Amino acid sequence: MTAVAVADLKQGHVPSGDAPNILRERGQREVFCGLTGIVWLHRKIQDAFFLVVGSRTCAHLIQSAAGVMIFAEPRFATAIIEERDLAGLADVNTELDRVVEQLLARRPEIRLLFLVGSCPSEVIKLDLSRVAQRMSRTYAPDVRVLNYSGSGIETTFTEGEDACLEALAADLAPEAPDAEPSLMVVGALADVVEDQFRRLFDDLGIGPVTFLPSTHAADMPAVGPKTSFLLAQPFLGATSRKLEDRGAKHLRAPFPLGTEGTTMWLRAAADAWGISEQRFKLATAAARTRSERSLERYRESLAGKRIFFFPDSQLEVPLARFLARELSMELTEVGTPFLHRQNLDAELALLPDGITLSEGQHVERQLDRCRAAEPDLVVCGLGLANPLEADGVTTKWSIELLFTPIQGYEQAGDLAELFARPLTRTERLNV
Repeated sequence: MTAVAVADLKQGHVPSGDAPNILRERGQREVFCGLTGIVWLHRKIQDAFFLVVGSRTCAHLIQSAAGVMIFAEPRFATAIIEERDLAGLADVNTELDRVVEQLLARRPEIRLLFLVGSCPSEVIKLDLSRVAQRMSRTYAPDVRVLNYSGSGIETTFTEGEDACLEALAADLAPEAPDAEPSLMVVGALADVVEDQFRRLFDDLGIGPVTFLPSTHAADMPAVGPKTSFLLAQPFLGATSRKLEDRGAKHLRAPFPLGTEGTTMWLRAAADAWGISEQRFKLATAAARTRSERSLERYRESLAGKRIFFFPDSQLEVPLARFLARELSMELTEVGTPFLHRQNLDAELALLPDGITLSEGQHVERQLDRCRAAEPDLVVCGLGLANPLEADGVTTKWSIELLFTPIQGYEQAGDLAELFARPLTRTERLNV
């Protein structure tokens, strides 16, 4: 087993029940695996390191996904299963111990180490949870070692973050007996977005406020019955359930995408804290005005345009709500890999009547429906984007929505621009 440094997802979904107007599909899927989540998670937790236990294919995937970080000192790597490991000439656990020892000796700033499982059968056979527990005892108190699976068999690419945060949630310290009520914002957010939300909560008089994940391992929040939490991302079903198992209360709300979504998300916390409507309006008025104005420049170019969502990131439902209600786009089909009903009920209630909502994927059938719908814009993964573009279809890469700050009032215009830009490009090319 060798450690190859490269440049700096557990399903857990809630069954959809018998909700009407949902097309459930099972078949061939076109999605990235959960290892991709490392690309944004390693930026957020600055003293963490992600060690993928996998094959050279895993290493190539991460390197390709994180190509823009090629000149940075990486905070993730791949411990590659070699021929000696497969032939039984070396003990994989011993080899993994050696790799981790070398890693921590070279990178003494590491305080949180994630062992990330992948899909090769040799890795699936490993009990990485037991390895992580043993290593935590060995390197305590300086380094905590956790594990989760990023296997493409088990996860789509955003569920890598869910699996990672679920492991963190299980490891959080219990809140103190005399703890005051607190709010936890759950989901990896860009630092600028986190700062904006923190200022808004301060202006509202809500706090103390913590974020999961935190920037540093030592600052991870405590959790217990006096903790309320808001999800910043719709794909955190397993993390949400783990926090509820530990006594925390989920404040269910639409997600903070666009002016409307951000307002309703903040209001869920304000209601839980008993904040008056007058104070809420006063604290959010300036940011709401800026957000609404930022959307005006894109409304004319997007209004009436038809959009089709292939299932990929699990952001599809809140994005569809934002585009339909705030930018007057026409939804043809909204596909999502898994429909977390408990997390998305508030969003589903805001979608226009009569749209096609699909859960899961049968890619050939969805391609047929997409071509028949003749949308102006298709949101999909990289595996489908290039073939569709070759057919003359304008596409938007769904993965870009994970790499770009899109939550909150100040990012509403940037979010709208992500959908306007490919349409503008197509118009210019057709002139």
